[in-house]
Parts: sequence; structure tokens; C-alpha cells
Amino acid sequence: MTASTSSLPNDSIAWMRISSCYLPLATPISDAKVLTGRQKPMTEIAMLFVEIESKDGHQGLGLSYSKRAGGPGQFAHAKEIAPALIGEDPSDISKLWTKLCWAGASVGRSGMSTQAIGAFDVALYDLKARRAGLSLSKLLGSQRDSVQCYNTSGGFLHTPIDQLLGNAAASRERGIGGIKLKVGQPDGKLDIQRVEAVRKHLGEHVPIMVDANQQWDRPTAQRMCRIFEQFNLVWIEEPLDAYDNEGHAALAATFDTPIATGEMLTSVAEHGELIRHRAADYLMPDAPRVGGITPFLKIASQAEHAGLMLGPHFAMELHVHLGAIYPTEPWVEHFDWLEPLFNERLEIKDGRMIVPTRPGLGLSLSEQARAWTREVVEVGKRA
Repeated sequence: MTASTSSLPNDSIAWMRISSCYLPLATPISDAKVLTGRQKPMTEIAMLFVEIESKDGHQGLGLSYSKRAGGPGQFAHAKEIAPALIGEDPSDISKLWTKLCWAGASVGRSGMSTQAIGAFDVALYDLKARRAGLSLSKLLGSQRDSVQCYNTSGGFLHTPIDQLLGNAAASRERGIGGIKLKVGQPDGKLDIQRVEAVRKHLGEHVPIMVDANQQWDRPTAQRMCRIFEQFNLVWIEEPLDAYDNEGHAALAATFDTPIATGEMLTSVAEHGELIRHRAADYLMPDAPRVGGITPFLKIASQAEHAGLMLGPHFAMELHVHLGAIYPTEPWVEHFDWLEPLFNERLEIKDGRMIVPTRPGLGLSLSEQARAWTREVVEVGKRA
């Protein structure tokens, strides 16, 4: 072979399929936001899928999502900005993130607009890793082959306490390491009873977290954090409004139990402010919400520099890879809700989630995902 690699023509994006898929939940989900009247129970999750194919035949799959509202908006925005990628080199992921951002700049650089970009960004990383024959974590530079995992889906507030105990025990038997419980009820005594019951049921050494979903004011958060100190929790999550950096910082500085927050933030800038205020011990970025892997890596770099621990929110199928590259041991959230959408399953063993070794994310869409799809648009032409 005489030609140098630099003289070879670049590949380019030829075709994309954008799909809006609605995943029904078997049981309506309630947390503190429902019990306090802020939201209705969650009955479905709107998934945004992007499938990309290059002219050389390389493929990638990306995802984003929305809960309760926003699915149609994400899909509409994705349709508008998608043509900007046709003809571009799929390797230029950071450049393409910026191009998509500016394509929809009038609606801002956070929220629904970046969540739509996230599905394209993840698909481009998936394509790049598949083309290299590497898993996403290996492409990015993995630190470990498995990550600590904890379960949330069994600890919602609509769950009676006897079922709560059964769910926690079942998760442990399945091999999941930690158990997270929802708190933030109007009557704080009920929160204390539930946490006390689970701690007694599981024993002193099982990792337990609690999540208040932003429901407390500052005085209530102070009182509840003080009471919860006795239960040796891994963290107390979102005790205050997601944007109350000063309040979270005061709690983090006061109590031994770590404070976790960040899942509701939708940009690098918002996470930067949280980090600057020292408002969390555990940072909880959500890659689809912040706009994909490109901004997630920027957030993770800032978190590492600040010495923060990491607990990515939701979408374990993606975050198992991103957790594997963080320098210090993270916690990855286990939700089995999305499993029907894919043909593959993650392996759980001895409290840990095994990082897939299949190329890219190691995922392919199931026939069930196709059946739940309500809208599809194709952009470009397949090679």
C-alpha cells in the first residue's frame, strides 16, 4: 500500500433514520413530585432514536429520552437539525455537535434542544467505536471492566413497605449492589419509617441511597439530613431544588452523608456552576439530557478536577460505558425499564454491572421498539 492514510478520502454521513418510540410502563410511577401535586404519575417514556449510516456502510445507534412531556418536541427538533449532518465526516464528532447546536441556536443551548442533539452525538460515538471494533468504553479509555450498580425502580413511593422490602431483597439476590429509596413525602415520618425498615431488613453493610426529588425546602432538608445520618447512607439525592447550588453546598459542608445532585441539569454550563459552588459530593450527569457523550465528557473532566464522585443518572445501557472511564469508582443506576427496546441485556454479578465488550454501545433495536414507534423520518439516502 503506497498511499498514505492522509490521502485517502474521508467517509461521510449518507443517511439517518430518526424514530419517536413510546415505552409503556407496567405500573404508573410516583415519586415525591406526584405526592406533592407537582406532576402526574409517569406512565410512559418517550424515546428518541437516531440511526446513522455512512457512505462506506458504517452504522451507529444513538438515543435520548423524555419523561412525562417533551417527546414530540425532541423529535420535531431532531428532524429540523438532522440535514446539517449529511455529507459530514462522522469522525468529527465535536465539530458536528457544535454544528447541530448552532443549527438550532435560537432555542438555546440546554433543555430540549440539546437533548435532541444527544441522540445524534451518541450515534456518532457508537459508529466510531463499531468501526474501530471496540466497545465504547474501550474507545474512550476504560478504567475498569465493571462498575458498581444500584437499583431505583423498586423503591418508588407508590410501593407499599412490605413490597419495598421484597423488591430490595430481590434486587440483592439478582446481584445488584445498592438500593435507592424515594423519599420526600409530605409527612417526613413516613420517609424515616421506610428507610429504617429497609436498613433493618438488609443489614448495616448493604449500600442504601435516598432520593428526595427536589421536594424539601432548606429547613426541612437540614432536619431530614440530620436524621438520616444514623442510617449510614451512600448519599442523599436532590434534597433541594436542582438549581439551589448554595443550599446544596451548605448541606454538603454540614453533614457526613454525601449530597448527590445534577440529574436535572441540561448543559455543561449548569454543571459547571454546581461544581463551582461545591454543591455536590456525587455529581449525577445524564448524558442524553446534557446533549450526549461530547458534553458528558466535559462535565466528567470538571468533576474529576474538583475531586467529585460520579453517579450518572438513568440510561444504564449508555452510562455503564461512561462510568467505566471515570478515574474513581462510580455508581451506575440500574433501571430495567429500557430492556424491551434492545435485543441485548447487561450482565449483573456480585453487585456490579459488567461493561459490554461488543463493538460500540453493544446494542441493537428490538422488534418491540419498532412496534412502539409512532413517528419515523429518514434523511439522506442509504449507500
